[in-house]
Amino acid sequence: MTNTHATSSCCHTPAPEGHTDLLATTAPTSDHATECPVMPGTVVNKATAEAAGLFRDYEGQRYWLCCAGCGPRFDADPATYARAAD
Repeated sequence: MTNTHATSSCCHTPAPEGHTDLLATTAPTSDHATECPVMPGTVVNKATAEAAGLFRDYEGQRYWLCCAGCGPRFDADPATYARAAD
């Protein structure tokens, strides 16, 4: 992904004005990147997601989310998304 100033998120909802999507440009195997548990295959920059509050802690494990739309989905069924991420 070359455009670091995307105007919509991977969950197909517009990003707030002045904000960018949290897609990482590094591989998910990096210590700085991971996959969103709600949108498999979507790489997330951990530091950027944390700064935006886009993470959830569940059973002692932290899960980083790619966009605000993934938060409510994860919250509705954290066990399913946690299993899928492991």
